[in-house]
Amino acid sequence: MLGSVYRAELPDGKILAVKKLDKRVSDQQTDDEFLELINSIDRIRHPNIVELIGYCAEHGQRLLIYEYCSNGSLQDALHSDDEFKTRLSWNARIRIALGAARALEYLHEQFQPSVVHRNFKSANILLDDDVSVRVSDCGLAPLITKGSVSQLSGQLLTAYGYGAPEFESGIYTYQSDIYSFGVVMLELLTGRQSYDRTRPRGEQFLVRWAIPQLHDIDALSKMVDPSLKGNYPAKSLSNFADIISRCVQSEPEFRPAMSEVVLYLINMIRKESQQSESNE
Repeated sequence: MLGSVYRAELPDGKILAVKKLDKRVSDQQTDDEFLELINSIDRIRHPNIVELIGYCAEHGQRLLIYEYCSNGSLQDALHSDDEFKTRLSWNARIRIALGAARALEYLHEQFQPSVVHRNFKSANILLDDDVSVRVSDCGLAPLITKGSVSQLSGQLLTAYGYGAPEFESGIYTYQSDIYSFGVVMLELLTGRQSYDRTRPRGEQFLVRWAIPQLHDIDALSKMVDPSLKGNYPAKSLSNFADIISRCVQSEPEFRPAMSEVVLYLINMIRKESQQSESNE
């Protein structure tokens, strides 16, 4: 919605990602406001966040130049590339969730002033060579907080199944990011899209379909992505579902802080590691 992304190659062979901002979006900011935005984004530095390399603002166009992530987005990995999807083991999925959680924890709780992502979804979770996570579009919320663009962004997030219930009241906070994160975790768990119009009506919105089943062990095991072929510890699956359940609470105040989610996921990985060592 913010614009189109292109793959660019420099003369030295370095690959970059270039986001060309949609004119409707960029027209909402003066040149000074755009430069202020660039300076703010440039300060965002974290191993799990895509780094801004540079920008261009001339001839009525505004471009943002980012580091390039070779394995595309999590959305593509889960929903468009069956071969790549089979490489996403249960442990890899927990680690992807952890990388994304660390990015949001940094934005919400460590970066000053704190940042709301406002467009968190699997398409904005990029994967590097080693399937490490880089979250994109961080710091771009000012581009989608005004007028018709803000309204459209909320409608799109909701239409694609990522929008928290408070969106309907025009409210978007850190807790709304956490709800969207819970939806991404559901994608990792089930292998399903956040919204899929090809499914039966009651299954089209992933959250609505999944929530009633998250605490039913039998139903939960049937929800799991078939490409995992049963290769996951039942307890780990249950713990993952518990985190999801908390993140997608309809009341924002009941959702956990991202620092809590990070600790939960770290503990899950630690327990899995200990379990595998004891089995050797």
